[in-house]
Amino acid sequence: MLNFEIQNPTKIIFGKDQLSKLSTYITSATASTKILLAYGGGSVEKIGLLDKIRTELASFEVIEFGGIEANPEFDTLMQAVEVCRSQHIGFILAVGGGSVIDGVKFISGAVNYDGDPWEVLMREEGKMFTTAVPFGSILTLPATGSEANSGAVISRSSLKEKRTMGGPLFFPVFSFLDPTVVASIPTRQLANGITDAFMHTLEQYITYPTGNRLQEREAEAVLATLIEIAPTVLEKPSDYEAAANLMWCANHALNGNLRCGVPTDWSTHMIGHELTALYGIDHAQSLAIICPRLFEVKFENKKEKLEQYGKRVWNLKGDNIAREAIAKTEEFFQSLGIRTKISDYTNDATDAAAIIRARFAERNWIAMGERQDLTLDEVQTIVENAL
Repeated sequence: MLNFEIQNPTKIIFGKDQLSKLSTYITSATASTKILLAYGGGSVEKIGLLDKIRTELASFEVIEFGGIEANPEFDTLMQAVEVCRSQHIGFILAVGGGSVIDGVKFISGAVNYDGDPWEVLMREEGKMFTTAVPFGSILTLPATGSEANSGAVISRSSLKEKRTMGGPLFFPVFSFLDPTVVASIPTRQLANGITDAFMHTLEQYITYPTGNRLQEREAEAVLATLIEIAPTVLEKPSDYEAAANLMWCANHALNGNLRCGVPTDWSTHMIGHELTALYGIDHAQSLAIICPRLFEVKFENKKEKLEQYGKRVWNLKGDNIAREAIAKTEEFFQSLGIRTKISDYTNDATDAAAIIRARFAERNWIAMGERQDLTLDEVQTIVENAL
């Protein structure tokens, strides 16, 4: 078992009919009465959630900021930063899925940053956020686990870039997880959410064997549960138990627990981010495209864990379990309605492999993966095989 440190300060309020506690948790987190209420599109308005939240925030001075995109845009978020600065906001409430929560993480750090916040996302030497406005979240789409972790992904379409950020400052103070919201989520977004949670788990599990039996069993439990509930969630999203299990799986997939004492990969995510930045492919779709091809290229590295995964999660038997496990994974994504080829989404990606290779070379991303041995040649091959 590898060494690790873990601390997760986010308070989770799970279940239905919990919003009456909202003002109490905000009051305990800040002395300020000025709140930025941040959200995405019109769905939170249509389902009546926004009105309920407004009622609960009646004792605060609330400034609303809507329109945060599915892949939160740097330029949009900077508008929110300026609102926070001019209005002296003391707390931010994110209402939405992972993209809104990620966006709020960036906003919270950028408000008091003296300089261009993009330089922090570009990882320029010595550039980092050192303070953050406290924030909480009300989750409307189970997928990313952003409601209980300190990471975020921010896009800048004008540069065709998608960058990550994070750190101890960026845990939500609290997060409300109400499974009843799942009933109003479109099928495509539900499929993406299931895929995202599945892939977050695989990135921390399909590496190489370790002595951390508990973490491996926990990862397998998340994967098996997602496989079991996926048909019900897609066919009957109003099923409370299925929705609750999806929401809790997505949370556990990336709340920090699964990484404890084990190696992690994240190469599928880094390649997938480029497909989103370049071609607008949904994040979860990009992961479903890259994952099987990466497993094939790095087969020898991952063979032992693929066999374990095939036996324990898919109940496979025989002599070719590792290869069959890759096929079962791709079939699972396809069963959700997610296609697994780049050409299924765009005809303009013939140069994708060369472009992504060049980007990785420019950033000196020349040794990724659990063994730090994923080469630029292999990255190019993975993308070519995914076309």
